[in-house]
Amino acid sequence: MEAVYKILRYLKNSPGKGLLFQKHNKRDIVAYTDADWAGSISDRRSTTGYCTFLWGNLVSWRSKKQSVVARSSAEAELRAMANGVCELLWLKLVLEELKLSWEVPMMLFCDNKSAISIVNNPVQHDRTKHIEVDRHFIKEKLEGGLICMPFVTSEQQIADALTKSHFRPKFEDFISKLGMIDIFAPT
Repeated sequence: MEAVYKILRYLKNSPGKGLLFQKHNKRDIVAYTDADWAGSISDRRSTTGYCTFLWGNLVSWRSKKQSVVARSSAEAELRAMANGVCELLWLKLVLEELKLSWEVPMMLFCDNKSAISIVNNPVQHDRTKHIEVDRHFIKEKLEGGLICMPFVTSEQQIADALTKSHFRPKFEDFISKLGMIDIFAPT
């Protein structure tokens, strides 16, 4: 019940907050994916989060508890990355239906170097067999040139706001990076 009161207090104190969609010159599709490994105290399941930007504007986001317990942080991150790739592919299909062609690879930002290494490694090890399907799915899109996966530091990982709790200054920084503004704030 305390969590409900906290959410209601936040909503009451931010009536003018909303997403601002601006015109940008850059035409890119970007996704940030993150997971909090074993973040749930009750069942140790991880929370997956992703947010996608189309031409610099936030268009979709999601946070969801994973259906199984991850045995490593890389496994949790790989599941989050697979969800992010699915969202990128969906956005690409929407753009194609709108007759907008797409030539450059879509960017999938992740802050876990181990997960990026697993996807880029040509050799499958016994230690990663339990995440083989997600690995092959992501690797197929990477080798096909649909996506590229640059590393992003945890401080710049925007999807972190969807998977973990933060103190107010850090949270405010994250939501400003998501494109949320307060129309009642002084300029």
